[in-house]
Amino acid sequence: MSIIHEPLLQHAAIKALHPTQITVGMREVRQTREQWRGKRRKKTAKSLDQHLVPVILGPDNRHYIVGYHHLARALYDEGVKHVFVTVVENLSELSPEAFWSVLDNRSWTHPYDEKGRRQTYDAIPRSVRDLIDDPFHSLASELRRAGGFAKQTMPFSEFLWADFLRRQIARKLVENDFSRAVEEALELAKRPPANYLPGWCGPVTEE
Repeated sequence: MSIIHEPLLQHAAIKALHPTQITVGMREVRQTREQWRGKRRKKTAKSLDQHLVPVILGPDNRHYIVGYHHLARALYDEGVKHVFVTVVENLSELSPEAFWSVLDNRSWTHPYDEKGRRQTYDAIPRSVRDLIDDPFHSLASELRRAGGFAKQTMPFSEFLWADFLRRQIARKLVENDFSRAVEEALELAKRPPANYLPGWCGPVTEE
């Protein structure tokens, strides 16, 4: 096992990238695809150079994504074949069991399904094309953009918000009236029951 102190830039096939989570918000994927179509090819290529996909080098020297799952899926759906990745750590010498254990302990994987239930590592798709939609992830992302909570560097912080919202808002509302769901989410985000969540910025009661 070796640590990459300086990020190593590589060119990788998107279809060969291995996710480290089970779900994405497909609403965000669609938005990313629209942004891709709306840009000139040259400008888009430059944009991709500035948003390198971070990966861990795992067993069989395969690239395991630890960020930009939505971008990778969107580009795959748009027919893009390759993307630049940056290898942040080399764990290729580990066995699969040890590899996933290290990822889990370092918060580099999130093996939870679209209902927020913990699954085995085998349930994680082997390709970005098989990532599953979690509409509450899209709701959490939109909530952050609307100022419902502050952006965090904590890994998978939006998944925590998604699980909180999942317990409060009906899935049918999220799927059928997203704007209304965002309004409800904004109200919920201000209340004290959400104060344990990363980036919470609700009112603080002065004593």
